[in-house]
Amino acid sequence: MTQEPSTLYAKLLGETASITWKELEPFFAKGALLWVDPDLDLIAAAEAMATDEGEKVAAWLAADKVAKLSETRALDLFERDPELWAVVVSPWIMIQERAKV
Repeated sequence: MTQEPSTLYAKLLGETASITWKELEPFFAKGALLWVDPDLDLIAAAEAMATDEGEKVAAWLAADKVAKLSETRALDLFERDPELWAVVVSPWIMIQERAKV
């Protein structure tokens, strides 16, 4: 039996968009970007942040699966300019590199 996505999950999915690094640079400068590991579902991570699922989020933070965007990663994104996904969970913008198809 498959579980239906929550209303919040569906809302966040609808608010997720493709974005370029250039568009995200001002938010990086403000310290507002969170990197989400490609192994995680970006929307599920955003939902966990939005609903304050502390244990789950703490585990991801401890495992470096969700992290404040580092200068090293920012430089890599600047140099490669890959396609990114972004979703806002105020005060954060959660980003993830789009999977190569």
